[in-house]
Amino acid sequence: MLNFDFQSPTRILFGKDEESRVGELLKPHAKKVLVHYGGGSVKRSGLLDRVCASLIQSQIAYIELGGVVPNPRLSLVREGIELCRDENVDYILALGGGSVIDSAKSIAMGVFFEGDVWEIFEAYNPIQKALPIATVLTIPAAGSETSAITVLSNEDKQLKLSFGSPHLHPRLSIINPELFFSLPKNQIANGIADMMSHVFERYFTNTVHTDLTDGLCESLLKTVMTNARLVIDDPYDYEAWCEIGFSAMLAHNGLLGMGRQQDWACHGMEHELSALYDVAHGAGLAVLTPAWMRYVYHENIPMFMQFAVNVMGVDSGFRHPNALIEQAIGRLQEFYKRMGLPLTLRELDINDSQLELMAEKATRASRSKRKPLGGLKPLDTQDVLAIYRLAL
Repeated sequence: MLNFDFQSPTRILFGKDEESRVGELLKPHAKKVLVHYGGGSVKRSGLLDRVCASLIQSQIAYIELGGVVPNPRLSLVREGIELCRDENVDYILALGGGSVIDSAKSIAMGVFFEGDVWEIFEAYNPIQKALPIATVLTIPAAGSETSAITVLSNEDKQLKLSFGSPHLHPRLSIINPELFFSLPKNQIANGIADMMSHVFERYFTNTVHTDLTDGLCESLLKTVMTNARLVIDDPYDYEAWCEIGFSAMLAHNGLLGMGRQQDWACHGMEHELSALYDVAHGAGLAVLTPAWMRYVYHENIPMFMQFAVNVMGVDSGFRHPNALIEQAIGRLQEFYKRMGLPLTLRELDINDSQLELMAEKATRASRSKRKPLGGLKPLDTQDVLAIYRLAL
């Protein structure tokens, strides 16, 4: 096990109707709030009205900024930064899923930055402060409600970059599983693939003596797959949503990666799909993850056999590890198909015309210098290109 430094300062309120308390909880800390959200779902569901009523009751002033889309855009973040400065906003409240929360984080750190916020993503230099953030989660997927990471798309440059800082941990996150009842099936499926990928990126490692986090990863993956099937069939299954909402948060709050080398190759490769083709992040991960597994599993056969047995339930063929692992990957793809997720790039309307460009961009670490991608097997540009081709 490796040395580690773990911090999870986000307060979590979990359960029915907890969003009605947001005003009283923010009152000691906020005078004027930016309420940030995406499209019309928060209005149609009544969530926006309930949250704003809670702010009014607690005598907290607020302004609104909607319009966040999947793969959140730099242009709206710039608009939010100027709005916060002009209106003297001292807190941001994000109503939505990972895209809204990531957009809120990008605004929060840009308010105090003298240059353009995109410079922070390109240089990846530490920030000194950010506006505090609270969230009301409407889509369990990205885990941004407890993470210190944000991801932003520059639509002009067709780039999607991430940035992390302890200043970006939300101070408060409210998770009411009832808010997930109205999610379309494609959003449910994309969210499931995203949270599972957050676990995979930590689980598949060359670090040994990580029994505790191995077990936590395996239990979370099995819990998610079991309950995902339930909510796809019955989107009003509150208890199943509780399991998924709790799992999504734990999948990306950092705990599962403690003491172990992490990978993150699949996320790096998928960011290029989202940047160039604007595909849903979870859908892209569902396509790339099995292809990545097939390409790298020979680097650590025991780790992938453990996955096959402990997660995917393969219980025979131990004398033939390659066949056992292939069976496990096949079962994972069967699960993705059951969820309605794509299994190939062509199902995402992606052909081979841009694969070389995406491979080049994916391995351009530090935004300019060439660097292998991933930890379990470091991938150069040709490796990434081979995985894209496997995924076609």
